Formats: sequence, structure tokens, C-alpha cells
Amino acid sequence: MADSKPIIAITTGDPAGIGPEIALKSAGNDRVRDACRPLLVGDFRILDFFRDRFDLPVALRSVAGVAEAQFSDGVIDVLDVPNLPLDGFEPGVATADCGRAILEYAARAVELALAGQVAAVVAGPQTQKAIRAAGIDFDGYPGYIAARTGTDPDDVFLMLYNDDLRIVHVTLHVSLRAALDLINRERVLKTLRAADRAVRNLGIERPRLAVSGVNPHAGEDGLFGQEEIDHIAPAIEDAVSEGIDAHGPFGADTMYLDRSYDAYVVMVHDQGHIPAKLLGFDSTAAFTIGTPVFFATVAHGSAADIAGKGVADPGAMIETLVRMANVGWS
Repeated sequence: MADSKPIIAITTGDPAGIGPEIALKSAGNDRVRDACRPLLVGDFRILDFFRDRFDLPVALRSVAGVAEAQFSDGVIDVLDVPNLPLDGFEPGVATADCGRAILEYAARAVELALAGQVAAVVAGPQTQKAIRAAGIDFDGYPGYIAARTGTDPDDVFLMLYNDDLRIVHVTLHVSLRAALDLINRERVLKTLRAADRAVRNLGIERPRLAVSGVNPHAGEDGLFGQEEIDHIAPAIEDAVSEGIDAHGPFGADTMYLDRSYDAYVVMVHDQGHIPAKLLGFDSTAAFTIGTPVFFATVAHGSAADIAGKGVADPGAMIETLVRMANVGWS
């Protein structure tokens, strides 16, 4: 009988960071293999270098395509993307070659997902410095996945997800000054629509959404700013008129105290990332929502300071893979 477990592509992220280590540890983890069929996407030579360096009790099999993968016990299948020279490679050192490799791995995995050959993609952590060194304009995986899938970037958002919280961001990797210009009625409404769809896809029939303000105390009726009055509250009213169960705007410092909500929509990066990482640094997944590809990455970075030392904790990637595997594939 054919294995019905979903195939999930795991990219190694920055090859000079902890990505290869946590990808190898995750792909060999019993919980992951019970939930899905993991397929690593990266440079086979780099992965074999780390497998040998850490003396991991698994074998690697290089495959040219998904059809060649066997998903057998004790063996990790690697879809080989040979794009990194080993000469001069050093764990913990961000280079332009590593920057290009990060996105080539992601692009290959997204191609597989678009072709229906894998059910989902989990990406290893990227290093902004390495991608910038390669001369590539990159503002995070959501924008990149939007471009790779032909999706309007204004319709793509980030959702942080752990056992305690689901948080969706209206703006992400931009300065606070730029974020204020982006926060308008239309964008907030698009975020609420995307959040509602994403949480429904996770199995909650009618999600309740809490929405933050951007100013202290959600502006306090205009005392500390007008964004809530001019843009956020009207967007919430629009969402409610469409049947979305949205509430707010609330002060971002107290909103999370009410745990009756299924998801929280925030205006800027730190309003979401700080609570998510405080409550679940080692178990938080970062989902890209709004594209035709089911894509997530870990919420932590590449940790250059411990790369190559064999001490990286794969917990966040393991939890991300198990969560993705347990989502309905309708």
C-alpha cells in the first residue's frame, strides 16, 4: 500500500548557518518521519559534510527528482542542488555564494510545490547579510515566495504560529517610518481576510480575530495618533461586514492577555515577534499565507555563532514540520 503521508520539502537555508544541521536532525527525527515524508533540498556535498562532522546516525541518498526518493528507514533523501564551492567554505561565515544558495534552494522547493510534487515547503533560516552580499533585493520569505508564485505581494503576509499564539502582520521587514505609510484601510482589510482564511485552513471553522492598534493604547481616541480612527477601525468594520469575526483595535501591550481569540493581527514586526518568541522561541513557525504554496520557515535565525558546532536545537523545525503534516490538504 502506498504511503499516504505528505511529502514535505525541507530547504537547508544558509549553508554556513545552522540550517543544514537542523534540517538533517529534523529529517531523521522519528516524530517527523511518522507525520510526513521529508525530502531535503540543498547541496548534497554540504549536507554530507555536516552529517560526517556531527557523526549523525543516518545515511544520505542523492536524488535528481522526487520520483527517485525512497523515504526508507535510516536514509534521508536529498534533492541535490549543487551550487556552492567547497573550497573556502567555512561554517559561520556569511558569503555571497551562500546568499545565492539560500534562495536557489527555496526556488527549487517552491517549483516542486507548484508542480504538486510536494505538499509543502519548510525553509531553513536565511541570512540577510549573505543575500545582500550577493546583490539580491530580499525583504523576507513572504515577498520572495510571492514573486516566485506570481502572487501580488500586497496579498501575502506572515503568520507566526506556536502552541500558544497565531499572529499575522500587516507590515513586516520595513522601518517603522515606512510601516506607518503602509498601514491603511485597504492593507489592514487584506490582512484580516488572509488571517481569516489561514486560520480556517488550520481547522477552525469561525476564527475570532483580535486586531491591535499601532499607537500606545491604540491611540486612545485620537490622543496619541489618528491611525486607529482613520484606517484600522474602518478596516475592522469592513471585515465584519464581510462576515469576518474581527475585534479591536486594542492596545498591543494588553491584547494578548485575552486568550479567547484564535489569532491576533498586528501592525508592525515587533508587536508580533516579541510575544511569539518570548512564549515559544524554540517552537514558533513562520507561515507565509496568501500564496498557492504551503510554505513556512522557523522563526529563529541562522545562528552563525554556533554553526558547525553540533549544538543547534532542531525543535522549531520539528514542530513546524509536524504542524504542517497534520493540516488538512483540501
